[in-house]
Amino acid sequence: MKLFNSYVICTSPRSGSTLLCMLLREAGNAGFPESHFHAPSLEKWLGYYGFQNDAFSTRQDALKGVFKSAFERGKGASDIFGLRLQRHSFDFFIEQLSVLYPSFPDDKSRMGAAFGNTLFVHLTRENKLDQAISYVKAEQTGLWHMAPDGTELERLSEPKEPVYDTVAIAAQLTLSEQMDTEWVKWFVAEKIKPLRITYEELSAAPYATLGHVLEALGLDCEARDKVTPPVAKLADATNQEWAERFRLETQF
Repeated sequence: MKLFNSYVICTSPRSGSTLLCMLLREAGNAGFPESHFHAPSLEKWLGYYGFQNDAFSTRQDALKGVFKSAFERGKGASDIFGLRLQRHSFDFFIEQLSVLYPSFPDDKSRMGAAFGNTLFVHLTRENKLDQAISYVKAEQTGLWHMAPDGTELERLSEPKEPVYDTVAIAAQLTLSEQMDTEWVKWFVAEKIKPLRITYEELSAAPYATLGHVLEALGLDCEARDKVTPPVAKLADATNQEWAERFRLETQF
C-alpha cells in the first residue's frame, strides 16, 4: 500500500543521485524523479516547461503553473511524484515555495502543500574526497555519465584529458562537506527524519537499495526485478592516483 504521495531525494553533485533516479524511473511504479528545479531561476523554470516569461500576470501564478507541470512530469506513468533537489539551488527553491504558499509556517509544510505527504531521502557519499575528485574530473573531461556498454549518456563539453589540481579538489571537498552539513541542519530544523542512503551502499547493491526505497514508499518491491543497471562507474586508476597524491600533499 502506497504510504506517500511524493518523495524528495536531497543530495549534492556526484553523490550517485543520477543512478538512484534512473533506477526509480525504470521501476515504473515510483514516478519520474529528476531535477525539476535545478537552475535557481524562475525564467529557466518557465522555459523548461514551455511557458513564455509573460504567460502569467503574477509571480505566484507563474509558480503555480511551474509546480503543476513539474508535479505531472515527476509522476510519469505512476501516481507518486519524484524529485531530486541539489543543495546549490535549494535556497532559491525554498524562497519560491514561500511565495507560493505564504500562509504556511515552515519549509516542510509548504512542501507538503505542493507535493502531498512526502518521504525525504538523504543520499550522501561517505568518501567526500572521492566525491570531490569525481566532480573535478567530470568538469575537466566533460563526461558526467556513461552507460555500462560505454555509451556516453551525458557530456557537457568537448573531451579533454584530466589534469590533477590540488586547489580544485580541495575546494570541491570543502563544498561537498558543507552541502551535507547544510542538509543535516535543515532536517533538524524542520523536524524531518529522512531515509538515509549512501552512495557506497547504492553502488555496491543497487537492486537492494532500490528495493529499500520502494519498501519505504509502500510500493511493490518486485518492480526492481525488471531494472537493469543504467550507468557505469567513471572512477578509474586516475581517480585512485589523485586521491593518493592529494592525501600526501595535504596530509588529509
